[in-house]
Amino acid sequence: MTEFLGESYLIGNESGRRLFKSISGLPIIDPHNHADVAALAANENFSDVWTLFGATDHYVWEVMRKAGVDERFITGAASNREKFLALAGVFDDLIGNPVYEWMHLDLRFLGIDERLCAASGEQIWSEANRVLALPESKPQELLKRLNVEAMCSTDDPADRLDLHAKLNAGLGGAVRVHPTWRPDKAMKIAAAGFAEYIGKLGKRFNMAIADIDSLLEALRLSHDYFAQNGCHASDHGLEVVPCGSYSRGEANEVFCKALAGKTLTPAEIDGYMAFMLGEFGELNASTGWVTQLHAGAVRDVRAMLFNTIGPDSGGDVCSLHQDQLPGVVQFLNRFDGRLKVVLYSLDPTQQPTLATIARAFGASVRLGSAWWLADTPVGMKRQLEYIGSVDLYSAFAGMVSDSRKLLSYGSRFEMFRRTLANVLGAMVEAGQFPYDAAEKLAKKMCYNGPKTYWEV
Repeated sequence: MTEFLGESYLIGNESGRRLFKSISGLPIIDPHNHADVAALAANENFSDVWTLFGATDHYVWEVMRKAGVDERFITGAASNREKFLALAGVFDDLIGNPVYEWMHLDLRFLGIDERLCAASGEQIWSEANRVLALPESKPQELLKRLNVEAMCSTDDPADRLDLHAKLNAGLGGAVRVHPTWRPDKAMKIAAAGFAEYIGKLGKRFNMAIADIDSLLEALRLSHDYFAQNGCHASDHGLEVVPCGSYSRGEANEVFCKALAGKTLTPAEIDGYMAFMLGEFGELNASTGWVTQLHAGAVRDVRAMLFNTIGPDSGGDVCSLHQDQLPGVVQFLNRFDGRLKVVLYSLDPTQQPTLATIARAFGASVRLGSAWWLADTPVGMKRQLEYIGSVDLYSAFAGMVSDSRKLLSYGSRFEMFRRTLANVLGAMVEAGQFPYDAAEKLAKKMCYNGPKTYWEV
């Protein structure tokens, strides 16, 4: 019988087990996450294990709700101890969900091998808190122990990046933390608070933004500032990649209309967003940045959560009925050969479209890792098996944590590397290519390839 989280965890063949041993110790390159740079820079010990494991993890919130835990013990007024014990009380009900495995991998990293359940909750709460209070458990020390070499946070164009400089100084070169430029709030013209955000952006650069020219100037200043502070990529979260064809003048008319508080038509929204995405692409092409398109998330569908807790509280879903093809193709044709682009899809049924697009557009366009709801052993395995047959494994953009939780650099990357080893190992044993070629490929997919492509 295979041991829980043992040598054969997620790996069903001997070649895969050999492959995992050869890649498990490689440094981690994480080109996309939602790290709390302020907390990392402050470098204070975590107050307790819930703060580290559950307080910011939407995956944990959602499975606790699904297991019947009251909201008071998830995002409500209960103490962190009560929340952790509520999670422990239903943990056996989470078997099969990656949260069950991620959290046990996280506990193992802290030196705790006991299985989390109702009976062990109190003991693990105490032991984990003892470990987290140690000097070697400060956030920056954890990053080093997790073997993170480079990571890219997600940052707004109006952000100042002083904390990145402070954090990198504290890390002393052992880990490099790069900002990522995410101008969604300047692009999503129909979102609540758009006009207020434009005011904030103008204040950041000491200018009044009253038209499209001044908006683009402020964004150019921001882009330059990020470039000077080690940025290598932009990121764009889109439900559907826009496919309009507005001129600067037409975009200006829509922009001014939005600032005046007038209602926009769907065509105006799409046209403005497509215009802005093109402008972002031009800025990135001038600096050689990677452009990440995260497409497909349908946000905040559960009204009760949105109305009581707010956005990003665990009410986001995917849809197979989105047509990403026109917008992605329009964008890639404009920048063909001039821009590095990584494509991510939330819905697994969209993966074949993006994989074949990446194949059609050559070396500069790459498929990103299985994202969000597909970031599971099942989702990663399916994606890896498919892209190997229609695209090139060697052109894979690399694994990303996409996480707010520090220990995800260990658990999520281990889950990916084990899944990758299993897929490649099975192909070796099916006679599709020799072991030495598989080992070279696995190392490239986990480390050399992403490091070179992202230039981190």
